[in-house]
Amino acid sequence: MNGIDAWGFATDGPEPAGTHRDRTPDPTAGPGQAMSTRTAPPPTAAGPRPAAGEAPDPQRTARAALTRILEPGDETTGRWLREMGPEALWHTLSDDDADLPTGASPAKIAGLRLRATRAHPTADLEAVTALGGRFICPGDDEWPGQLDDLGDARPIGLWVRGTANLRLWALRSVAVVGARACTEYGAHLAATLGAGLADRGWTVVSGAAYGVDGAAHRGTLAADGATIAVMASGVDHPYPRGHTELIGRIAGQGLVVAELPPGDHPTRSRFIQRNRVIAALTRGTVVVEAELRSGSLVTARRAQTLGRFTMGMPGPVTSGLSAGVHQLLRGEAAVVTDADEVIELVGSIGDLAPERQGQTRIRDLLDPVAALVLEALPARGTADTGHLAQEAGTPREVTRAKLFELLSLGFVQRCGDRWELARRAEATGGSRRGGT
Repeated sequence: MNGIDAWGFATDGPEPAGTHRDRTPDPTAGPGQAMSTRTAPPPTAAGPRPAAGEAPDPQRTARAALTRILEPGDETTGRWLREMGPEALWHTLSDDDADLPTGASPAKIAGLRLRATRAHPTADLEAVTALGGRFICPGDDEWPGQLDDLGDARPIGLWVRGTANLRLWALRSVAVVGARACTEYGAHLAATLGAGLADRGWTVVSGAAYGVDGAAHRGTLAADGATIAVMASGVDHPYPRGHTELIGRIAGQGLVVAELPPGDHPTRSRFIQRNRVIAALTRGTVVVEAELRSGSLVTARRAQTLGRFTMGMPGPVTSGLSAGVHQLLRGEAAVVTDADEVIELVGSIGDLAPERQGQTRIRDLLDPVAALVLEALPARGTADTGHLAQEAGTPREVTRAKLFELLSLGFVQRCGDRWELARRAEATGGSRRGGT
């Protein structure tokens, strides 16, 4: 029996245990498509909360404590976590007499042990529960398996606000990122792209920052779509402050996700590390406006290294805010202009963007001989049938027949025994010898 991998694609092996219980088929989805994002069930199977009087899961508690101690994306401590397990690592960092992890410097351990004194995981777990949220860990049914691609930089766990299932929503998701100080052009593109992806049942993931991020979230919310905000702070610590209302709307209609525990604040390095989660969580990343030095480009390049699709929406070549996007497009990124083109790249087989054509004019529908006769007519003045036959290289009888066809279509008019172009220049396409 075929199974489903972390992205929702069919595999030849059996489906991993525990991954089928929260998968709700979408009767409107096409072959190979994942379930609808708008009907995803609440995460009842993710990160189970202990019943009254029941002892909390020690590994979950340890991971919650480590999110207060370790910095996101630290591959050294990530290796310790992989080798030792969360409980042993927490014990090591909490006990001054415990043996050091392999290869650990005393200075680094001393700093982490200072941080360990502020870790109160039970209080943090209670705080996120009071918000209506939860803490999910690797191995939970709600854990997005694609985050495991980060290796030792994988999140210790994720603090989540919102009732939707993170794993299901991430199966069909696209990151939309870009400049904070974006132009009206960039904001319009991001909002339109967010709404377009939402209309097609895709989840929009961004960082809730000013500029492109906020526009993408708002466009998705306006279309009643699914959106995820990945924060560089705790899920109860809205940042930027000016987006407090927006982040609250996202928590109500979508999901707010963070590696940091409740109440923790953002730093410059945490913004950079937040970008790796956005890149790994989604099928692809779209950059809308970015300078040559931009955190959005960090997200896009991390997506490339993870084997995700990387896309860019071009802007004016005179705009410094588009310079980073254009540099990206000269590399491995693909040009996209709307949601259809994004989905054609990241979606299933058959998710093709509509074919684009220029405006069709009446003269485009003429048969080749009629077009030759029409081209033979002078731009000004008249010509007889014999002259036109000679110019067009067609027999006189054929030329005469085609002239009457052109007359009925309004391209030419008759002046006795001679012919001239009709005065409706636009209708005739402004035809003249040599074409226009």
